[in-house]
Amino acid sequence: MLRSMETTYAFDLQGFPVGYILRVTLLLCIGTAPLTSAQVLSGIEPPRPEIDISQYIAALFPIPPDDSEELYETLLQLYASPLDLNTATPDDLAATFILSGQQLRAFFEYRAKAGALLSLYELQAIPELDIYTIRRLLPFVTVGTQIASIRDALKNPGQHFLMVRSGKLLERQKGFAAPDSNSSSTTRYQGAPLNAYLRYRNARSGAYSFGITLEKDAGEAIWQWNARRQIFGIDYSSFHAQILHRGRLKNLILGDFQMQAGQGMVTGAGFSLGKGSEVIRTVYRSTTGLKPYTSATEANFFRGIAATWGVSSSTDLTLFISKTRRDATQEPDSLHSTVTTSLPIIGYHRTPSEIEKHHILREENAGLHFIHRLPSQKGQIGLTALYTGYGSFIRKRDLPYNRYEFSGKQNLVAGLHGDYHWQNTHFFAETAISKSGGTGAIGGLIAGIGKNLDVSLMVRHYARHFHTFYGNSISEATRPINERGAYAGIRWSPARKWQCSAYFDYFRFPWLKYQVNKPSSGFDYFLHLLWKPSRRLNAYLLYHEKHKQANDPSAENGDPALIRSVKRTTMLNIDLEIPLKCAFRTRLQYGGLKNAHSKGSNGFTVVQDVTCHLSRLEISGRMAFFKTDDYDSRQYVYEKDMLYAFSIPAYYNTGTRHYLMLRYAITKQLKIWLRWSQTRYSDLEKISSGLNEINGNKRSEAKFQVMYQF
Repeated sequence: MLRSMETTYAFDLQGFPVGYILRVTLLLCIGTAPLTSAQVLSGIEPPRPEIDISQYIAALFPIPPDDSEELYETLLQLYASPLDLNTATPDDLAATFILSGQQLRAFFEYRAKAGALLSLYELQAIPELDIYTIRRLLPFVTVGTQIASIRDALKNPGQHFLMVRSGKLLERQKGFAAPDSNSSSTTRYQGAPLNAYLRYRNARSGAYSFGITLEKDAGEAIWQWNARRQIFGIDYSSFHAQILHRGRLKNLILGDFQMQAGQGMVTGAGFSLGKGSEVIRTVYRSTTGLKPYTSATEANFFRGIAATWGVSSSTDLTLFISKTRRDATQEPDSLHSTVTTSLPIIGYHRTPSEIEKHHILREENAGLHFIHRLPSQKGQIGLTALYTGYGSFIRKRDLPYNRYEFSGKQNLVAGLHGDYHWQNTHFFAETAISKSGGTGAIGGLIAGIGKNLDVSLMVRHYARHFHTFYGNSISEATRPINERGAYAGIRWSPARKWQCSAYFDYFRFPWLKYQVNKPSSGFDYFLHLLWKPSRRLNAYLLYHEKHKQANDPSAENGDPALIRSVKRTTMLNIDLEIPLKCAFRTRLQYGGLKNAHSKGSNGFTVVQDVTCHLSRLEISGRMAFFKTDDYDSRQYVYEKDMLYAFSIPAYYNTGTRHYLMLRYAITKQLKIWLRWSQTRYSDLEKISSGLNEINGNKRSEAKFQVMYQF
């Protein structure tokens, strides 16, 4: 045990039933054998599992949303920065979307009465936490002890690793071939076909964090330097340094960071569920505050300095300043020297036109967040404000659906948020207003009706001229603007092995949208049946149907007639695990798209995954067959990938998809991954288009990753 650590934890079980006290004692002294009390006090914990984050997301989102990569990256940040259960707030734990409202209340009641946790094994002493839930929670939490100084924390980091990854497509894409003399296009990618990724992290939960992330996509130049544009050698670089819980200074970050407050209408970073198989907790977003930004996604983060100060034991104030650069498409203008018409976020800088847009727009942000927590963890009230200024006039193209989009160089958005717990019901709300006068509001409740039934309700309103650049509250569209909606979810557990979930969401767009030339509306509903007879076996069946409106392609010019399209997905998934040996997953998926003027486009896929564990070697593989009428009925299925990597290809036309991945632990500190994947099409002679085009009917990729843990 480190001499600098001060063990100040002690149990105060006064008020607990005698049987409950005996249970705690037995679990800690006998049930965790061969651990002794001294070992628990010295910090011995169950090994932190290395999870398949794709599998975790697939359980929450069987049908992948449009922002799957962003969800993956934010969940990955949660995994990379595990929560200290002794300092975590209810919002921190709620943000994992693992614990129910009843389980959250039980945990914090236990911590309030028993004192700080001595070990993760102690979670077994809370009756509401079953073994399955604890196993899901372990990758995202830790139990910290009080550390005297940052210097002592640096001697005992919770995470300290260096990871390097690279890979390439084995078939040559058009962008890497010599210019074709018969083609009018001579543009080619400027860099090598290899992609590269480097990540360094040194952190201890609740004490400090320091990290660097570097990335180069295939086709980007290996080295370039333009400090004025914040391009430092490799195409994308990110850095952060953070210290935590230094007296009243609760959080200080230099470098790249994100901010999550309220329901995300003003600052909405972090893991947001949206609409998925978790139909209850999806409607509420936790206030998790400042977090280091470690993702390779090259947009939607702040770069500067941020701090949270504890004004009192129940009140915090957060201030931050950011100066960063954004990719932008700019055009000359008679009134302004240049006008920015769009802000691309794809992060590719491979061709001269893409390189021209790289970090040419200056963006400055200044924000604050004030939060006051009510007594007895009943709720909280908060105020958020964000000012954004640009170095160029922003004006989207002069098209009818852009009439109410932001125009100018400065924006200010401010909002009030709050939530309150009353018995088994959790109420929450947020309202905000932007400089344009546009308003946004969201409100709802989550209620537990007995032990077996939960319901959630939520309504939302985002004006057509409500402008929030870093907001990410729940919506049908990709941004909270020009939308009204109402959501209802229900989850029923008729027996221990069965769970039924469903939601219905109605949405309306008061103004025009891209390819929708008049106000429109729609709805979607979702049904999910889960059967979990044991810890080793579970299966679920789901059905999802979404109705939306779009322009009628057969209408005459100038006629804004709309037609309704219907997208349906049906899925059966079976997971079987033999602990420490093998895991099997079988998925059958069918779906299609239909509108009033088409016979419809349909497709299906059958997928078999296998993972085998040997002493130091893990082998994972997939065989999949797919058949779709065209790209409209494409099927998306998550794939297992390397740690800190993400894969979700589109299956379309007719063909097969397979991959093989090896993970080998050379030593306790050194691990390597090798992955090969290939898609074969039976009815294509060319794959993709433009500079991504491949001659032939197969697309193969090889990747390599090495990770050293200090």
